[in-house]
This record gives sequence, C-alpha cells and structure tokens, in this order.
Amino acid sequence: MALRDMFIALSENKVLNEAAKKYGLKMGAQHVVAGTTIEETIASIKALNKQGISCTVDNLGEFVFEKSEALAAKEQIINMIEAIHNSGVDAHISLKPSQLGLDIDKAFCLDNLMDIAEVAANYNNFINFDMENYARLHDSFELMETINAKYNNIGTVIQAYFLESIENIEKYKNLRLRIVKGAYKEPSTIAYQDKATIDANYISLIEYHLLNGSFTSIATHDHHVINHVKKFAETHAIDKDKFEFQMLYGFRTDMQQALAKEGYHFCVYVPFGSDWYGYFMRRLAERPQNMALITKQVFTKKTNIAIGLTAGAFLLGRLSKRTK
Repeated sequence: MALRDMFIALSENKVLNEAAKKYGLKMGAQHVVAGTTIEETIASIKALNKQGISCTVDNLGEFVFEKSEALAAKEQIINMIEAIHNSGVDAHISLKPSQLGLDIDKAFCLDNLMDIAEVAANYNNFINFDMENYARLHDSFELMETINAKYNNIGTVIQAYFLESIENIEKYKNLRLRIVKGAYKEPSTIAYQDKATIDANYISLIEYHLLNGSFTSIATHDHHVINHVKKFAETHAIDKDKFEFQMLYGFRTDMQQALAKEGYHFCVYVPFGSDWYGYFMRRLAERPQNMALITKQVFTKKTNIAIGLTAGAFLLGRLSKRTK
C-alpha cells in the first residue's frame, strides 16, 4: 500500500503536474496518451479500430477551479464528439464532472454536462461519467441521474474499493457500467484498504452485473481477472455482446489485440492532451504492476532516461524548479 499511496500523492502534486505538461513529450509521454490534439487522437483511434478495437476518449485535465477552464474543457469535448462523428471512428466519450466545473458550482457543471450530452445524443454517441474521489462521488451520481432522465446515452463507473459499491451497482444495474478497482486514497470508514479484499469485491461486482445488469465494461490489465471472466461467462452462457474488456492506451497491447482476435469486445481508454501526469500516476496507484508494463516504453532510449518511474517524478520536480 505504501507504493500505491506514493503514486496517489504524486498524482496530486501540482508542481509535478505542471512540469509534466511542459516536459511530457520529451520524456516519452506519447506512449501513454494518444495525442495532444484532436487530429492526432483521431489518427490513433483509427489505428486501433483497424485492429477491431473500439475506444473511449478522455480529455485530460486536472485542478479546474476557474469557469473559463471548465468552458474550455467543454468546448474541447464537444469538438472531439464532432470529430468522432465526422471521421466515422468507433469511439465514445468519457468525462469527469470536476473538469467541467463540479468544484466551482454544481449548477454550472450541470449546464456544461447537459450541453455535452445534447451534442452526443444528436450524434448517437455514448457518454461515460468517470467517478473520482469520494468527496465528489454522490454529486457526480446525482448529475448523472439528472442527465440520464433526459437522455438515454449515459453510463457510469463503479469503484470496487468503496464499501457502498454493491449498493450502487444494484441501483444502477440498468445502465452500461465500467467496473474498476479505484485509484484514490480513501479512509477505511468508506473504502476497503487491503488488496485481497478489493480484488474479491471487484470480481463480485463484475459477476453481479454480468448476471443482472446491462452492458458491462471490465477495466483491468490483470490476466487472472480476464481469464476468470471468460470462464464465468462461458459457464453462465453470457453472450459476448453483453460485455467488453477495457485497458488503457499503451498498456498490454499484445493482450488487447489477442482478446479482440478471440472475438471479445475490446475497448481502449484513450486519453489525450498534455495534462497526462495525474492520470498516469493514478493508473499506477490502481495497480502498481502497471509500472513494469509501461516503464520501458515511457523512458525510451531516445530520451536517454534509464530510470524508474519514481525517479522520473523526481526529475519532473527538478525540471520545474529550474524554470523558476
């Protein structure tokens, strides 16, 4: 848990986030984000689509406390929805309420979300509400419910480490759900703390939604979980059209392609933009084993950085100090 806590702390470090925006591409961040522009990202999506892989697209952004920043994020997301439609790629949108103003004003955030949902509905595109830390959880669910009452193109995320996750998956079983383990530091009063318990609850939630719910997105890089789901689906005669596996862009690409070739629906979580650092550190917090999967790609020969991820975070901090 110490390693997980370290990555969470790094994800919340504003100095490192700002340094990563400036130096990310020099450090090989292109291996964990699909592009810094919409055009670059659409090209990456097309390449994945050719492999039989669909995508969910996330406009990266941290620490949004100004309305101008939230409005800019809304415009970027709407532009991406239009680009998805115009290019004909197989992709949908994932978004975070905090990026669209939740921490500024809830009503303002709802207006922004409604604008996005309307555009997405007009283009028959799906929107997934990403869930963040517990402080934002219930407000995010409430916003999602309000929008879902008007549009039918909405889904959300259930985080397995929360004690209340079974209640939430039962409540939202009729929605398309992405099931994840969870990637924020939360107290024991609201979240499971040990890996074994979280892993067991994760499996239980997946099984519940496969048997009782709508479409299930199983977000994991763990081949043990994937093999368990494959056997469970076969045993219970669950059609492959009822679920998909999801992985992050740049992670375990061989397994992504293999699962798609086996006839399973597969979706890659595609982040884009320069604000990649907090996102990446939370993915490592979620499953520290991811570090071994991506370190060699991020710290390439071209950058001549033969160091581990933690040392990379330290380097970003040093680079930031030099610019002041």
